[in-house]
Amino acid sequence: MNLNEIENESATATEATKLSEHSKGAKRERLIMFFFAILVLILDYASKEIVRTNLPLYTYWAPFPGLENFFRITHTNNTGVAFGMFQFGSANLVFSIFVSIVSIGIIYFNHQLEPGHKLLRVALGLQLGGALGNLIDRFTQGAVTDFLDFGPWPVFNIADAAVVAGVILMGYVLLQDERKASTASNQVESPQSLSDN
Repeated sequence: MNLNEIENESATATEATKLSEHSKGAKRERLIMFFFAILVLILDYASKEIVRTNLPLYTYWAPFPGLENFFRITHTNNTGVAFGMFQFGSANLVFSIFVSIVSIGIIYFNHQLEPGHKLLRVALGLQLGGALGNLIDRFTQGAVTDFLDFGPWPVFNIADAAVVAGVILMGYVLLQDERKASTASNQVESPQSLSDN
């Protein structure tokens, strides 16, 4: 075996090691999304069960009587989307199909992401957990249980809040990525413009 063959074998082994480490890193990072999705599912399901068990439907409880007009726990059912919007007869089936497709899309997107996007995976986990939390309600209860009642805002639940938080976080991450790309682009162009002068 000559020196070139040894160097080629060494380079191939190094590449294989890098690919293996990259693959392990990607697998570990993918779990971030599932961790947050499961956390949201547990919190959402537990809170809804507490409300369904302890508070009759369409009644409320004010944990802070002085703030009753601003916040209370109101047990309602929702056949529409988040925050009680678009309630109509076939909504459960339509939204169940839609949420199932979106959930599969989120899982696929998480699988395709390169390592280094941890915050984006957190956002995906919040969205997935929230979407599945309400989907479970549609299948098991026939409607989504809502209970967080803040003043004039429509009544919602932890799953709704997780979806909104996930969307906001995703928007923030994408905005930050765009700013970094813009800054990097400006830094690349800057030396060129100086040399033109």
